[in-house]
Amino acid sequence: MEINGKTKLACLIGHPVAHSFSPYIHNFLAKEQRIDLRYTCFDVEPNKVKEALEGIRALGIVGSNVTIPHKIEVMPYLDEIDRNAQIIGAVNTIHNKEGKLIGYNTDGLGFVKSVLAEGHVLKNKHVMVLGAGGASRAIVVELAAHGVRKLTICNNTLEKAKVLEEKVTSHFQNVQVEIMPLQVNETALADVDVLINTTPLGMSSKKDLSPIDEKIVPPAHLVVCDIVYTPHDTKLLKWAMTHNLKVVHGIGMLINQAISSFEIWNELEIEAYESVYCLLKEKGII
Repeated sequence: MEINGKTKLACLIGHPVAHSFSPYIHNFLAKEQRIDLRYTCFDVEPNKVKEALEGIRALGIVGSNVTIPHKIEVMPYLDEIDRNAQIIGAVNTIHNKEGKLIGYNTDGLGFVKSVLAEGHVLKNKHVMVLGAGGASRAIVVELAAHGVRKLTICNNTLEKAKVLEEKVTSHFQNVQVEIMPLQVNETALADVDVLINTTPLGMSSKKDLSPIDEKIVPPAHLVVCDIVYTPHDTKLLKWAMTHNLKVVHGIGMLINQAISSFEIWNELEIEAYESVYCLLKEKGII
């Protein structure tokens, strides 16, 4: 489709943004779904966040993704914030709906979708989450919203894990939460159904590191997930596959959080995971 007077615009705001894969995904989705929309990136300095959101509203930009370091800073300038995004305390998606800016967080939702799409069940399960940073916060809240029975949050700094524990227990009374250091052993894993790595351990610069002692023999029913998507098979996932466990790769969260944003802006539901996966593979991103 050629750009014309009716073409809608969506964008990413963050600092920096030049490395982002988002334009590949969203411009591809717009073309695939035959929606007259273009997506671009705006590098917004930290002291210009308010002006950026005023620009989104004034220019009628239909939606925006928000990345580091603005996910918290945008919140005071929004008209409305989705309940789970409020609990998470961060926004990564903004929908400009007829001049009203509504904030969402699709990070945790994207992760949950990637697990469910593989046929795994979360409701009434015991889930162990490694790490207590921003990604963990989004994932933990969505897991609680999807009815997990118990959350074990492991982090080297227990104070950060404690903050997540209080966040979950104050909003989701039916979820049991425990915290422990990031030194997991076989006993701690024995009754865990799903293990999730949200730490940077295993990503490209730390690809030789695993958040789990690889000498541990896991229970046969354990599902192992990593949100790191480069490399595709992290040390953690290789450990899991060595023990014939089911795994969920990090690329699923990346793709599904983007699709969820696209669906919010355009108020529709689409089936596009496989085509986006093939696009990213073709681009050499995965």
